[in-house]
Amino acid sequence: MSENTTRRRRPGGPMGMRGEKAKDFSGSMKKLIRYMKNYRMRFGVMLICAVAGTVFTIVGPRILGRATTQLFNGIVAKITGTGGIDFAKIAQILLQVMLLYGVSALFSMLQGFLMTGISNDVTYRLRRDISGKINRLPLKYYESRTTGEILSRVTNDVDTLQMGVNQSVTQLITSVTTLIGVLIMMLSINLWMTLAALVMLPVSGIILMTVMKHSQKYFAGQQKYLGEVNGQIEEVYGGHMIVKVFNKEDDAVEAFNQVNKELYNTAWKSQFFAGMMQPIMQFVGNLGYVVVAILGGYMTIRGRIQVGDIQSFFQYIRSFTQPITQVAQITNMLQSSAAAAERVFEFLEEPEEDQKGVEVDGRAAAAEDTAADAGTADRAGTADTIGAGSVVFDHVRFGYDPEKIIIHDFSAKVSPGQKIAIVGPTGAGKTTMVKLLMRFYDVNGGAILVNGKDVRAYDRSALREEFGMVLQDTWLFSGTIMENIRYGKPDATDEEVIAAAKAAHVHNFIMQQSGGYQMVLNEETSNISQGQKQLLTIARAILADNRILILDEATSSVDTRTEIRIQKAMDNLMKGRTSFIIAHRLSTIRDADCILFMKDGDIMEQGTHEELLEKGGLYAQMYNSQFEQISEIA
Repeated sequence: MSENTTRRRRPGGPMGMRGEKAKDFSGSMKKLIRYMKNYRMRFGVMLICAVAGTVFTIVGPRILGRATTQLFNGIVAKITGTGGIDFAKIAQILLQVMLLYGVSALFSMLQGFLMTGISNDVTYRLRRDISGKINRLPLKYYESRTTGEILSRVTNDVDTLQMGVNQSVTQLITSVTTLIGVLIMMLSINLWMTLAALVMLPVSGIILMTVMKHSQKYFAGQQKYLGEVNGQIEEVYGGHMIVKVFNKEDDAVEAFNQVNKELYNTAWKSQFFAGMMQPIMQFVGNLGYVVVAILGGYMTIRGRIQVGDIQSFFQYIRSFTQPITQVAQITNMLQSSAAAAERVFEFLEEPEEDQKGVEVDGRAAAAEDTAADAGTADRAGTADTIGAGSVVFDHVRFGYDPEKIIIHDFSAKVSPGQKIAIVGPTGAGKTTMVKLLMRFYDVNGGAILVNGKDVRAYDRSALREEFGMVLQDTWLFSGTIMENIRYGKPDATDEEVIAAAKAAHVHNFIMQQSGGYQMVLNEETSNISQGQKQLLTIARAILADNRILILDEATSSVDTRTEIRIQKAMDNLMKGRTSFIIAHRLSTIRDADCILFMKDGDIMEQGTHEELLEKGGLYAQMYNSQFEQISEIA
C-alpha cells in the first residue's frame, strides 16, 4: 500500500532469535490479582468451599483409625477370649466417614463450579479487553509487530492464563489447607513421628527452590517462541504464492525450523523441570514414609500409640507429601501463567491512540486565515463536525522516526470539492501524507488543517468518519457480498447497496454468482479475483458517501476497460467532494484539478496536467516515460 510504511520488526521477531529478559513473576501476579478484584465475592465463597471440602477430607483418616483400633481390639479380645468385634460400632464409625466424605465432595463440586465460572469470566473479559485494545492502538504498533505475535496473545497466552487460573488457584488453596490440616492432625497423634516426617521438608524446599530458579526463564521463553512460531506460520501462509513464485520454500522451512527449534528447546527444558518434580518428591516422601513406619512400629510395641493411630498417620503422611508435590507442580504452572499474564498485560498497557483532540498553540489565527483563503463556508467547525472539505498542508514536517525526517516541508491548499492527485516515485511520501491527513500519525512540525482547523484538534473518530478510503490492498471479511458492501454504511437499505454496486460496475458480476448478493466470501476471500475484490471495496466507498475521499491506487487491480468505467462512476461520486488520488498510472489523473508531484518528501511541482506537461519537468518526464514503455512493448 505504501512506500514509507514498510514493516518494522523488533529484533526478537520471527527472523531474529535474541533472548528475552526474565519475567517479573510477582509483578505479573499482582496485576492478575488486581484484574480479578471484581470477582472477590465469588472467590471468597470458592475459598470457603475449598477449605471446607479439604478439612472434611482431612478429618476422615483420623476417624477411620478409630475403626481400625476397634477392629484390632476386637480381634485381640476374641483371641484372648475376653470379648469380640463390635461390628455395630465399626459400622457407626464408617457411616460417619461416609457422611464426611459426602459433604467434602459436595463442597469440592461447588468450589470447582465457582472457580470454573471465575476463570471463564476472566478470560472472556480479557479477550473482550484485548479486542477493544486492538482498535485503540496506533497504526505504528501494528507496523512494528507481526500479526501472529499479536494473535498469540489473544489465543495461546489467554488460554494458558485460563488453565493456570482454573487449576493452579484451587490446587494451591487445597494443597496449603491440606498441609496445615494434616500437620495439625499428625501433631495430635504423636509429636516424634511428626518431627520425623518434617525432617524431609527442608530437602523438599531446596529441590523446589532450585527448580523454580532454573525453570522460570524456560517457561517465559516457551511463550515467547510460541508467539514467534505463530507469526512465522501466519506470514508464510499469507504470502505462500509469493514464496512459491520466488522458490523460497526451502528458506521458509529453514526459517520456521530455526524458530521451531528454539520453541522445542525451551518447551523441552520447561517440561523436563515440570516432569522431574513428581518422581523426586515421591522419592523424598517415600523416605519419610519408611522412617515414620519404623518409628511408629517401635512406639506401638512400647504401647505409646494405638494401631489405628499408625494407620491414620500413614494416611496423613501420604496426604502430607502429596500437597508438597502438588505445590511443586503448581509453581511450574504459575510460572507459565505469569509469563502469559505479563505478555497479555503488556499488550493491554501499550500506549493508546488519543481519540480526543488537543489544543494546538498558535494555530487558531492561522486556521481562520487559511479558511478564508480556501473559501470555506464553515469556519467554526467543532470537534464533532467537519465542514465542506477544505484542506491545507501548512509546512508539514514528519518522520516515522523523529531522527529521520522523510517529509521535509510539504505545503498545499485544497479547496472544497477539488480533485487532488498525488504522484511521484516510490518512496516519495505519497501515502504517508494520507496517513497524516487521517491522523494515523501526528506531524512533527507544521500543521494539517481541515476546514480551517488543525486535525489534531479534532476527535479522531469524528475526523475519520468524514473520510472514505479505497486502498490498493483490499480488505474484505468472511460474510456475504451484501454485508461487505454495507460495511461502509450499516443502516443502508438493500436498494442503496445495489445502487452502489451498479455505480462501481460490479452488479453484473454479483448477479452471475450463486446466491447473488447473498454469496458468502470465504475467510481468505479467495473465491473471487483480486480485481473483483477491488470493485467491491469501491462499491463500499460509494455507499459510505463520505465528504472527503482518498483513493490509493484504487483501480490498480482492474483491467483498463473496467478502469475507465469506474473512473466515470468516481467522477460522479467526487462531485462537490474533496478527493485525494494517489496513482502511478498517470493516465488516470489527467482531469485532476491539481496534481502534486512529490519527491523525497517535498512537492517538486504542482499544477494541472496540461500545465505540468508544458513545464516539461519531472512530471512530464514520468508521464512520457510511461507511454514510451507502452510503445516499446507494443
